[in-house]
This record gives sequence, structure tokens and C-alpha cells, in this order.
Amino acid sequence: MQLKLIAIAKVSDNMNIGIFNLKVMKTINIPETFKVTEEQFQLLATANRDLRLERTANGELIIMPPTGGNTGKRNAQLSAQFVIWNNQTKLGEVFDSSTAFRLPNGADRSPDVSWVTIERWNQLTTEQQESFPPLCPDFVLELRSRSDTMESLRRKMQEYLVNGIRLGWLIDPKNKIVEIYQPQQEIKVLSNPDTLSAEDVLPGFSLNLESIW
Repeated sequence: MQLKLIAIAKVSDNMNIGIFNLKVMKTINIPETFKVTEEQFQLLATANRDLRLERTANGELIIMPPTGGNTGKRNAQLSAQFVIWNNQTKLGEVFDSSTAFRLPNGADRSPDVSWVTIERWNQLTTEQQESFPPLCPDFVLELRSRSDTMESLRRKMQEYLVNGIRLGWLIDPKNKIVEIYQPQQEIKVLSNPDTLSAEDVLPGFSLNLESIW
């Protein structure tokens, strides 16, 4: 993993004719298993809001690349459908991929789309709502991008299960499949479905996948 640091120095001559900036590019290597504490992660994430960061349960820092145009478009389509449904039902709160949740196992994870019941959300303090909410969402959705492997996404889905999700959808546009994760149930795999629904978790919601495929 590489990060580029830019050092900027201001230099002026003795005649005070002008001031100019000198930019020095420095690239440093960060080990793949680089670890940070919860406090350090919060500082890093706050100082780098343009980056999408995650942290594993044992403190390993994950820097995820920006999405491409097609993935960004699909994410927007997915989020919009959840927001419209939630505004109508007012059953909870919808979050996009920029939201990091501090899971019970200590990991900081950012699902592509997530949803929390209004009762659980209101149990949090204002400070907890403003920072990384210390809970596992009731529902999560992960959308595979070109840089994702199914193995890594499946590990994340299993982590969500262990930490308390009631429902998880893993969508793979490349192969047009959806994997459905629920507690104490076998993983269901759907091939090229038109819609997805789950009345027991998301009452009245139906996800149209036409724009995703």
C-alpha cells in the first residue's frame, strides 16, 4: 500500500519580490497489516474525509480505492430506492457508503447501503450518532465493484452476521447474482433476480434490480 505525502514550503527572496510554493512529493510504503487503535482510526477518518477507510477487528487499516463510474451510478440507484421507501415508512434510518459503524467486535465497517431501525437509532446518544455509531446495522448491502473479490466481500458479510445483522444482500453485477445472508440460515444464491424483498426486516420494500444489471 502506498500513500503520497505532499510537503509545501514557502520561500521568499531577500528583496521581498514575491512568495512561491515548492511542492515536494514523497511516497511512503505502509505494511498491509498496519494497525491503528480506535482513537487513531477516528482521527485518520476525520482528517481524510475524501478517503473510504475501514478497520478490522484486530486493528488493520484498510484503504479502499474510489469507485468507477458504473459502480458509483449503481450505488446511487440503490441508495435512492431505500431512501424513498424509508421516507414513506419512517421505520428507520438509511446510510450510504461514507458511514462507518463501530461493530461489537471492534471493527469499523462501511457497507455500501445500510439501515437501522428507528428504535435502535434513537437509543444512541447525540455524540454516538455524530461519530461512528457503535452498533451493527439491522440490514446491510454490499455491491461488488471491479476491485472487489467475492471472497473478501463474503468475509465481510459473515462478519456482519456474527455482529448482529438481521439481513444482508451481496450483489454481484458482473455475474448477475445475489447472495442473501440471514442469521442461522443457509446462504441463498439468486441468479439474475428482477427484484428483492424481505418483509420481516424491510416491510413493504422491494428493490428493483433492473438498473443494476
